[in-house]
Amino acid sequence: MTVDPVLTYGGETLSYRVQTDGSRTTKIAIHVEPDGEVIVDAPDGADPAEIRRAVHKRARWVFAQVEKASERFRHVRDKEYVSGEEVLYLGRRYVLKVIKGDTHRGAVKLKGNRLEVPSRSGSPESVSAGVWAWYRVKARDYFDRRLAEWEQKLPWISSRPPFRLQEMEKRWGSCTADGAIILNPHLIKAPRECIDYVILHELAHLRHHNHSPEFWKTISFADPDWQRKKALLDGAAEQLTAK
Repeated sequence: MTVDPVLTYGGETLSYRVQTDGSRTTKIAIHVEPDGEVIVDAPDGADPAEIRRAVHKRARWVFAQVEKASERFRHVRDKEYVSGEEVLYLGRRYVLKVIKGDTHRGAVKLKGNRLEVPSRSGSPESVSAGVWAWYRVKARDYFDRRLAEWEQKLPWISSRPPFRLQEMEKRWGSCTADGAIILNPHLIKAPRECIDYVILHELAHLRHHNHSPEFWKTISFADPDWQRKKALLDGAAEQLTAK
């Protein structure tokens, strides 16, 4: 069940999304995503009136968190893909170097503190395509290796689940009903510890396909420091998703 009701507070309104997954949890949990989306996890068959009461009870907190998210994104500018611009990779900052017309140098590569991108035309579209092809290759390789590491650590994982990359506007990752892991390639820009948090989060959904208290206990058991990493990731969301 998915509905999109609205919350009113102080003369302002915003929509929120209710999601259920058939879990046995009896809790209603409210989350504000880094981009400001409000998501309410509720047990299957929950009374809509009870959900509304729970959301309205936390209306002040919800609006405050949405405002914080909006403030973070207010100063984000789209990238121009020109030499001298900053690019992020695994939490580190590099300087973009466009090598116009010099395509014989081959593929995009890191060289010292620079990300060198050969481009025949040097156009933003060409450079962007080169950077993103490189990001996707690096993301696929790095995420696969980290999934392999977590597979050995987590007792509820008997075999490594399949995973794929998918750009998502509002999520770092997802776990499908049939146990596949989806990861946002933008995540390759984040610090390694933040990437590990997202991968752990999605792998925990193989045990609890919800955000119940048991789910968060599972996360805490595997990584007691997850809250700091999540806060670090949330705080950098606007930079990491800029395109």
